[in-house]
Amino acid sequence: MENAALALSGIGLLALACQWLAWQLRVPAILPLLIAGIAAGPVTGILDPDAVLGELLFPLVSLAVAVILFEGALTLDFRELRGHGRTVSRLVTWGALITALIGIAAAHRVLGLSWEMASVLGALLVVTGPTVVLPLLQTLRAREHVSQILRWEGILIDPIGAIGAVLVYEFVALGLSNGAAAHTLLSFAQTAVIGFGLGTAGGYLWGSVLRHYWLPQRLHSFGTLMIMLTLFTVSNLLFHESGLLTVTVMGVWMANMRGVPTQPILEFKETLSILLISGLFILLAARLSLAQLSLLSWEAWAFLAILVWVARPLAVWLCTWGSSLSWREKALLAWLSPRGIVAAAVASLFAIRLEALEVPGAELLVPITFLVIISTVVVQSLFSRPLARFLKVNAPTASGFLIIGANPVARAFGAALQEAGFAVRLCDHNWDAIQEARMASLPTYYGNPLSEHAAQHLGLAGIGHLLPLSPYRELNNLAALHFEHILGHGKVFRLAVESSRNARRHHQQALAHLPLLFDGHTTFTRLSSLIGQGAVVRHANISDNFDIDDYRRIHHDRLLTLFTLSTSGRIRIATAGKPLNPKAGDTLISLIFPDSPEF
Repeated sequence: MENAALALSGIGLLALACQWLAWQLRVPAILPLLIAGIAAGPVTGILDPDAVLGELLFPLVSLAVAVILFEGALTLDFRELRGHGRTVSRLVTWGALITALIGIAAAHRVLGLSWEMASVLGALLVVTGPTVVLPLLQTLRAREHVSQILRWEGILIDPIGAIGAVLVYEFVALGLSNGAAAHTLLSFAQTAVIGFGLGTAGGYLWGSVLRHYWLPQRLHSFGTLMIMLTLFTVSNLLFHESGLLTVTVMGVWMANMRGVPTQPILEFKETLSILLISGLFILLAARLSLAQLSLLSWEAWAFLAILVWVARPLAVWLCTWGSSLSWREKALLAWLSPRGIVAAAVASLFAIRLEALEVPGAELLVPITFLVIISTVVVQSLFSRPLARFLKVNAPTASGFLIIGANPVARAFGAALQEAGFAVRLCDHNWDAIQEARMASLPTYYGNPLSEHAAQHLGLAGIGHLLPLSPYRELNNLAALHFEHILGHGKVFRLAVESSRNARRHHQQALAHLPLLFDGHTTFTRLSSLIGQGAVVRHANISDNFDIDDYRRIHHDRLLTLFTLSTSGRIRIATAGKPLNPKAGDTLISLIFPDSPEF
């Protein structure tokens, strides 16, 4: 028991190190996790998951995969599928089918797998997923509409591909167990009835509980997890192998049921998923043996080449037929298709079950899947940005503003920047403030800007700066530190704070490297007070005959300079270290105080 506790603690620390490394390198976390697992398992022999967990390994993997599939399904809103264009809809339906069929044929002909095993592998490798696509898009910075296609394809194909993979596996596994075709079809029908029936009933009934708040909100996330795991177990008891389908259908039903507050559940699942995914993939990769790795012969690389160079380009070409995309944009779409977490998790679970049935070729499922994941993530992480530059489909330098907060201060600044021609997006978890911003025609994101949901749905296309204008100091600080890693040094700012000496010292130490906004003394409280008293943001044209000193003089210096916009469209933000010095032809944007004589 002590050795098992030590091993689990070591896995946790290794997982933390892998997550930190992925954050530093801006690569999907699955990559260092799998490499670390392979290094700890088959390469060095330090970790033996079967010895550590024994008979608990299979139940733990099953429950972890159920949680991952449920979380993915909980993001599948059919309104989003319809709302992001014909190209995205085609890619996640017909494109997925084309990729699966070519993968199945290649697995049978090149790898020599039976049609049953080839079908399982082909269906698995359809899924890309947001956890691998979004980190690549942050460094890629392609044109906005291309990034949006890739982003929404990754988000939507996750649950769609999972449903397809589970259905294919259920049919194949039942056929391998039963042998007779008629018995297989009957068993599959039972699985489908139980999976869809129990999943739909569970999703509707539990969605009603959440929608009517018959359970305290603090128990929503915990209750959802317990109900989902209970349905998974009951479904498997009613009919073997139907649990994965049940929880996936349940998640999709709840995602599309009106009035169900799924956002807090998703935020809870984010932390849980990080824990499960991190530990799971180290364990699964460590279960690989050198014998399995030795099976990766030239046939495995040929199979990978067919997926990357034949299946994906053909799917993209057919799905974008008749669209307005140029051949350069289609080429980038055809190149970028990294495989992700759902493929790895589900492949490992299927492999354990199929190996128990002694199915020929089951030992190839995990190493081939891991080969495809690691190869596509590594190669596409390294070469996507140079390829985008070569194809000339990279976006211009992002100059828009992400504003933390949708309060009156944030709305006033956002409106002024939008009027000046810059993209803005206001983030807040206050619904009333978000509604006010939307009524003012300002783009918004409702929720926590630091959440995984925000990483998928916030959308940073065209955003190059961050202004922390929330009344919550800690949120401003955390957002500044979080987005500095994404937007880059010098693009994220901080506000002065009014607090005790110790709190101010801590604030300055944590964020001292960030530029201090405006005159270095203006706090959010001061800005909010001025806006509340009637202060307004105004533009002024600077010329040879009217400089900034003249502007200050007519307002008796009752103003705060905020930004300058040059004739070339470049914006400068006033900071304590670099006060604005606009030249003739520049536009000065200032906050005019209500006691100004020229108000």
